[in-house]
Amino acid sequence: MSEVRRKAHWAMTWAALLLCAALPCAATAALPEISPASQSISAERLQQLHDYMRKSTDANGYLGGVTLLMRNGKVVDWQAYGYSDLARRVPMRKDAIFRIYSMTKTITSVAVMMLVEDGKLSLDDPLSRHLPGFAAPQVLTGGTADEPKFREATNVPTLHALLTHTAGYPAGLKGDEQAVKLMERVDPHGASDLRDFAARMSRVPLAADPDTRFGYDGASLELLARVVEVASGQSFESFLQQRIFTPLHMRDTGFSVPTAERGHVADLTVMGKDGKLALAPTESAHHPGVPLNAYTSGAGGLYSTASDYARFAQMLLDGGTLDGQTLLSRKTVELMMRNHLTMLYPPVTQFSDAEGFGIGGYVVLDPVQRGQLGSVGQYGWSGAASTTYTIDPKQHLVAILLLQHLPREDGGRDLPRLSRPFYNLVYQALQP
Repeated sequence: MSEVRRKAHWAMTWAALLLCAALPCAATAALPEISPASQSISAERLQQLHDYMRKSTDANGYLGGVTLLMRNGKVVDWQAYGYSDLARRVPMRKDAIFRIYSMTKTITSVAVMMLVEDGKLSLDDPLSRHLPGFAAPQVLTGGTADEPKFREATNVPTLHALLTHTAGYPAGLKGDEQAVKLMERVDPHGASDLRDFAARMSRVPLAADPDTRFGYDGASLELLARVVEVASGQSFESFLQQRIFTPLHMRDTGFSVPTAERGHVADLTVMGKDGKLALAPTESAHHPGVPLNAYTSGAGGLYSTASDYARFAQMLLDGGTLDGQTLLSRKTVELMMRNHLTMLYPPVTQFSDAEGFGIGGYVVLDPVQRGQLGSVGQYGWSGAASTTYTIDPKQHLVAILLLQHLPREDGGRDLPRLSRPFYNLVYQALQP
């Protein structure tokens, strides 16, 4: 973090503390906890979840994790399991800090929608209205990265296309290989800030025409983070702090962790070739709490805690308002949680034929086809280091699972994924 950004961060932190000195922040920041049975959740069945998580974080499993369940706006179960360090000496704390990676995307999407409500943005805005260099996008149609063939795109990416991953940027789909190579040569992730990221991306060709496919990519959300800066006149970091984190009392969420709190950051692991867990080969794994990117990544740059993210998720479940603080209107939140892929056939993501995509997260279309307990209209997302959350309006439920492990992508031996059994165990505990 630059000296200017560091001073700004602490200035905002002290402002929040001064505000809390004048207002009853401690009372409003605390998540109300209550017995599961009072909210029609079986404590006996929750024990199956606890047993599963303890087994999954034993000596042969994940280092540790945190789970948090809310129903009807109240915490009904909040547990820490295992350890937070590779040596397995420091027990995991419920307030442990995690790298939430792509769960950042929902927060970025909320920031964009707040500016839409402010009248500073429209979902139909072409990206070029706010950022230079995007007025005449080219689509890679053939050839190689060394001898590419292009044509003019049939339309331009809009903010809506960026929010829904339908802008056409390289996304690792079949046929994207040469476009990905061209993008890697531009190296947008090597940018020093969001302005630099956008400038680099303006030289990246599309892999498909906008609004013709769903292709999950991070670049779209980084560009939206830059749009937030341009439209608001603030840095992305200061906008999130002022407009989202401070009102929601998300005190442990940010792009870096203060030095005094870095001991609360859970270790980040990978599975080594020897079949043993090791620290991930990332700067933040070896220096927990440092920024995850050189720029303030709207696609995956945040650290957070289970309780902080629960407050954010509950705000969405409550229609944009929490503890008297309104971030979005109820109708805007309803819009975010509906499937926006209706221009596609079928209107689903690349990950599941039973999931569409709203603004900031998946939308469950068919729990039966999905093969997982849940509800039509359930909304949520996950992060690269095995974090996940869901919001279920029908069940008035928020469920969060935070781990810190980067799964192998080569198909080699690794720890089992926990999200599907976690959600099944949560839903089987619900009572009428």
